Amino acid sequence: MSFFDYLMKNIGSIYPSLKHINSVIGVVITYLLFYKTIYFFLGIFFTRKFKPAKKKHKYAIVIAARNEEKVIANLLDSIKKQDYPKDLITTFVVADNCTDKTAKIARDCGAICYERFDNERKTKGFALEYLFERIEEDYGRMSFEGYFVFDADNLLKSDYITKMNDAFDSGKKIITSYRHSKNFDENWISSTYAIHWLRSIRTGHRARSILHLATNIQGTGFLFPSDIVKDGWHYTSLTEDRALTVDSVANGYEITYQDDAIFYDEQPVSLKVALRQRLRWSKGHLLAFIETGPKLFLNIFLGKRFKNKKEKKEYKNKYSFSQRFIESIRHRFASFDILMLTFPFSVFSLFRWLLVTVLFYSIYSYTYGLTNINLFGGSTILAKFLKLFINIRFDIEPGLKALFLALLIAIWARLFYRIGSYIERIFEAVYIFIIERKRIKKISFSKKLLYCLTWPIFDIIGRYTTYVALFKKIEWKPIPHESKITIDDLK
Repeated sequence: MSFFDYLMKNIGSIYPSLKHINSVIGVVITYLLFYKTIYFFLGIFFTRKFKPAKKKHKYAIVIAARNEEKVIANLLDSIKKQDYPKDLITTFVVADNCTDKTAKIARDCGAICYERFDNERKTKGFALEYLFERIEEDYGRMSFEGYFVFDADNLLKSDYITKMNDAFDSGKKIITSYRHSKNFDENWISSTYAIHWLRSIRTGHRARSILHLATNIQGTGFLFPSDIVKDGWHYTSLTEDRALTVDSVANGYEITYQDDAIFYDEQPVSLKVALRQRLRWSKGHLLAFIETGPKLFLNIFLGKRFKNKKEKKEYKNKYSFSQRFIESIRHRFASFDILMLTFPFSVFSLFRWLLVTVLFYSIYSYTYGLTNINLFGGSTILAKFLKLFINIRFDIEPGLKALFLALLIAIWARLFYRIGSYIERIFEAVYIFIIERKRIKKISFSKKLLYCLTWPIFDIIGRYTTYVALFKKIEWKPIPHESKITIDDLK
């Protein structure tokens, strides 16, 4: 036996153990994420409902805008048309590095507008940081009970703030809402975003609100109490929403969902713009996990931690032992849930595949060959269907041919699995069109069919932009908004 053969045999001998460990990891992940199946079924039938508020609370609306002259007037108009007392709403806009008439239009529409110019710190988070500093100087951040965050392209249904106030008045302080799309059927790209937001509602927000857990904030259309920013806004990463979510849960906040509060936003229609945005999301999600993932992990085992003895004493005096016990379970599970949400499973899966299947399986095959290989194996619906008609199996003798074929088979098996998963995900879009039919605008059957077939591309883009984000430095860039649709058009 040559030294090369000896080396390959010894390295390859590790594969059976690695394969077993990899299988165990797969089973553990499946069990860890099984609770999401419960979320799915809860989301079909239930969501949190709130009684009409006893008190009208005082709010500020904050909007970060970068060259949004084409859409910001429509948002401000929809705010004016709210059925909530006007004297309890103050709208602030930060015209961030604008080179158009955004600031002038905002002021003409009655908003308090500050202009910011900073070419070094460009994210939306930095713009909000600047805005909250100006609010503190001129009004005092704590002079408002809560803050709404919107993007300039949003539109609010006339009872939006009233419905959010119902949830806020019930004691739920961080609240997200029903995110609809004003250009759902503009093209297949905008439809994938629109379906994604509705999927998030049905498979996450609704169930988490029922269980009094913490759902995730998604960029815009949310409300939080003023004590979150009593020391200023500190979420300045590429995805300030994910950072706020993780930090809030880590500090014990419940983040709920109000299904009756509906707002609309504009979805990208350009693939180039969509790829740029998804790459930024992916990088921001990775950074959020690195920054606060460990804190969430510790909370699962250590429970709620307090800043000082005074805060801990107040907590004990406020709640009985049984209430603290229930809150401890809620907080620990919410921390686990958000940790699972932020964990980069796609990266972990890729690493496992490259290490175990591509590398060690190929080396193992060099020494032991390939035996009884099924080209159409797997657990997807596609694999099970093809097994009924096709049964292609083969054996390959040990050697370089087996090594290279094992490598090709590993790639083919993953591709075949992804094709099967793609087909299965089409039914997610079918489910959304059926379950949300009363809220989705009328769309022709041919378009619905197209959008169902193209919907899985959304998750594919997310997976591969995450891979790229591991190695690429990402800069925040604005997403252009040009839709002329008004809130009256959507009625």
